[in-house]
Amino acid sequence: MNLALRLRNGRRFPVHILVFLAPAVIIYTMFMTYPLVDSLRLSLYTSDQWGHESFVGLDNYHKLMTDPLWEPRLKGAILNNIEFFAIHMFVQNPIGLLLAALLSSPFIRGRAIYRTLIFTPTVLSVVLIGFIWSIILSPLWGISGDFLTSIGLEQYAKKPWLGLESTALPTLSLISVWQWVGIPMMLFLAALISIPDELIEAARVDGATAWSVFWQIRFRLILPTVGIVGVLTFVGNFNAFDLIYTTQGALAGPSFSTDILGTFLYRTFFGFQLQLGNPTMGATVATMMFLIILTGVLLYLF
Repeated sequence: MNLALRLRNGRRFPVHILVFLAPAVIIYTMFMTYPLVDSLRLSLYTSDQWGHESFVGLDNYHKLMTDPLWEPRLKGAILNNIEFFAIHMFVQNPIGLLLAALLSSPFIRGRAIYRTLIFTPTVLSVVLIGFIWSIILSPLWGISGDFLTSIGLEQYAKKPWLGLESTALPTLSLISVWQWVGIPMMLFLAALISIPDELIEAARVDGATAWSVFWQIRFRLILPTVGIVGVLTFVGNFNAFDLIYTTQGALAGPSFSTDILGTFLYRTFFGFQLQLGNPTMGATVATMMFLIILTGVLLYLF
């Protein structure tokens, strides 16, 4: 209707808007929208050994959730992903908020240096991060053993942190926290420094303590940012893959204890070692990931 009114009034349609939007829309459609739609389509099909596809409806989803060969791996991957996300949510984000609160204080010198040092790991390659931490935590030649011995924790010095089912996933989660804590820190910091100084000064004049100022004023004002950081953490962790694959391989050992949806998808779609890839079941796993992430985002929005 607006276009018709503009043409009726003799005004030209702003074609330059389409010109500016076209490259981004085309690239996004080619590399995001089309693969997503085609994955949804492929999850409704099965293929034979010659690659011929046949429509099976929701049978792949039923198989994924009930078959004794698929259901344990899916359940294990989801539970591991929830643990991976929970550690980031309740360790990474509070630490990021604490660092942002400290770095927003005008009484701390060298704040720019601290920001740079904390944010630096986020720009490093995940492959490099995984390789470095694998060496650091090695019970044979890693320096973690010497460090733990120096602080009186000799009983943990030679512990294979990445080789035990009970410690592998929490250890990898903390490595990921160390790498990515700079992002929530910067988001919280940007929100904190945008708060008008007049509000803080008025609270201090009324006798509010620093603790009260933070929790009663500053924290409440950045709650929208806290929600956004939570959603970004949820989406990022349920899409995680590279750190687990780099350190533990596609089998996400030991004994699938670090297997998350990303590694489960990779192993299902492309295959690994003697396991042949199954594109239709891989697309089904990808669709399950999409539905889980979509549900989490919708719960936040509504």
